[in-house]
Amino acid sequence: MTGSEQGGGDARPTGRPTLVIVDDSDEVRLITRSSLDSSGLFEIVGEAADGAEAITLAYRLQPTVMLLDTSMPTMDGLEALPAILTLSPETRVVIYTGFEERGLADRARAEGAVDFIEKSLPIRELPQRLWQVMDGAAPAPAAGLRVVKQGAEPDHRAAADQEVLDEHLERFREVFEQAAIGMATLTLNGSVVRGNAALAQLMGCAPSDLVGVDYGVLMRGHGDHLDDGLASIIELGSDLVSFEHPLPIGDAPGTVRVTLAPVRDSQGQPLYVFAQVEDISAQRRVENELRQSEERFRLLVTAVRDYAIFMLDPDGQVMSWNAGARRIKGYAASEIVGRHFRVFYPSEEQASGHPEHNLELALRLGSYAEEGWRVRKDGSRFWASVVITAVHDERGRHVGFSKVTRDQTSQQEAIEQRAHLLAVTAHELRSPAAAIEGAATLLAHDQENLDDEHRARLLGAISASAHRLHRLAADLGAASRLQSDTLALVSEDVSLQRLLGSAVERAAAADPGLEISADADDVTFTGDPARLGQAVDNLLDNAVRHGRMPVTLTGRLTGSRVTIAVRDAGAGVDEVVASRLFERFASGPRGGTGLGLYLVREIARRHGGEATYEAPGTFVIDLPA
Repeated sequence: MTGSEQGGGDARPTGRPTLVIVDDSDEVRLITRSSLDSSGLFEIVGEAADGAEAITLAYRLQPTVMLLDTSMPTMDGLEALPAILTLSPETRVVIYTGFEERGLADRARAEGAVDFIEKSLPIRELPQRLWQVMDGAAPAPAAGLRVVKQGAEPDHRAAADQEVLDEHLERFREVFEQAAIGMATLTLNGSVVRGNAALAQLMGCAPSDLVGVDYGVLMRGHGDHLDDGLASIIELGSDLVSFEHPLPIGDAPGTVRVTLAPVRDSQGQPLYVFAQVEDISAQRRVENELRQSEERFRLLVTAVRDYAIFMLDPDGQVMSWNAGARRIKGYAASEIVGRHFRVFYPSEEQASGHPEHNLELALRLGSYAEEGWRVRKDGSRFWASVVITAVHDERGRHVGFSKVTRDQTSQQEAIEQRAHLLAVTAHELRSPAAAIEGAATLLAHDQENLDDEHRARLLGAISASAHRLHRLAADLGAASRLQSDTLALVSEDVSLQRLLGSAVERAAAADPGLEISADADDVTFTGDPARLGQAVDNLLDNAVRHGRMPVTLTGRLTGSRVTIAVRDAGAGVDEVVASRLFERFASGPRGGTGLGLYLVREIARRHGGEATYEAPGTFVIDLPA
């Protein structure tokens, strides 16, 4: 019902204030409308799914109140807010969002919003909260509407439904909680909003002990690094910040690497920050051992290939060169010995004197470590972890520097991908979680106000949202095992008809309104039925989310090959997008984690097959029979 409207202009046949609901989630709009309809306080005259549609409805309907989401495709709520108030200055705009940052609320009010409501607010409290923006007390509810008393006991069925829904919510929280690496959500001031079990274990405490604690207090005085990282995000607009600092926990000294990834609103303003905290003590101990003995250094110089290890004279001229330095930087010893080490730095850092500054720091502090871009002989850049140590002779005279460089380009790319996945996963989880929670509240507390049709639609929204969370959890788990090369296949006989029929049944259970049909040859072949089922589920989910009904699923045996095809009735994929459909983290304009089609291809390849796209709108899995 995107962009739908009822009535028009200032017409208010019921005498109640008019209201427009704007949210890109069908489930959230459904639940919100159900709650407001049952309250009898407002006349809902329209719905919209993005900011552009909201502007049009504001001009046409001049509503009394507009409930406006922030994060939406095409145009978000904050972008649309000034135009809405220009075209309908009397409309009271209330921001309704899943983000919880105070700065976002302040900004919304500065733009003209009269209130800021988080989607965590119990849905039954929403009508009264909206009525408060009318500067009046709530009237008596319309005839036939039940007043839900505070503290009223829900019936047994509603309590059972709530228990099931709470279990669904807990499943999506496990995606964050069960991560093997320390993760936390931080405010822009550096306070921990939430930390997972891995971080709590690293800090030697319970997860609940992390909540509300300033990061500097948690790390016992090592919060300056975080403050600098947050300043880089807030003031300079950095999208990824990484730093290291001592780990003040345990008997032996340790080191952690912290990676910060902001989650921003559509205007580029940071809302909150995801932090990844990784214990790299073992790596740093190895590097410290390399610096403890000049003799050990000389022995390692000729053998180590993973590190560029070489000596500089006090002025920065290269004095020695090992095999690792040649492999990483591309110079032969005869080409680089005697030249200044500034040639390894980008031109802008050479011009600013950054190489010489690093030597000054190493001489003053004893050693200096950093990560940054370096330049190979052929001009290409790589991400390097660098340690420069001042070397003194037995009489204490400064005789030069040792320099250890490691190519960490692949690790840096992995960090960027993980940060991207964190932000995308947070967005993908927000709407189904809000839909489940809202529907649970309505079913638990407003049973008597809901007719059979409303209850059926709410349960349908719950089922669709739970299915979406299940698919996301399954894809994240499979992608993690692929990354660590632990995704094993269990080979057994697979019925092609049963494989496709089961996929259709699962899709129909999540959304009975889907038009999906299957037609398969009576063929049995060898494969992993669970993984192949996941691949087919992902193709159906992709067709439902991005294509158009009806969807047809076919399975054929051709010679020694089994071909599974999923086709929808849509216009197909844009040529620009088609070239990267199966890449990891590649997502279209309607969002998603970018893992679904990537997993389809990888599962097909693990079976000795391939996944391809054939225009218009057909995805094909080709497998050996």
